[in-house]
Amino acid sequence: MAYDEELDARVREIVANWGSTTKKMFGGTCHLLQGNMLCGVNTDQLIVRLGVEAGTAALEEPHTRPMDITGRPMKGWVIVSPKGYAGEALGDWLERARQFVSTLPPK
Repeated sequence: MAYDEELDARVREIVANWGSTTKKMFGGTCHLLQGNMLCGVNTDQLIVRLGVEAGTAALEEPHTRPMDITGRPMKGWVIVSPKGYAGEALGDWLERARQFVSTLPPK
């Protein structure tokens, strides 16, 4: 399975309201905000960009792990398993990512 298209549709429904764009990346999709990577979907996993500080703190939460798709963990990024983004939790994770990415200069 390349990526969960149903999860991606749920993500897209939320982030499209923020003026995001989408690219194929990570063997799935990546959503960008003002040209900066915001979040993505790989297999059935949600990938969120939270920044180094918030990303490190998020790893203490259940159903999270470091983003390591290529063998090199990316600082500031977290992978959330399905139990971690179930229901309204998906919107919470995406909002956290938006709060960080909106601090970055547009590309």
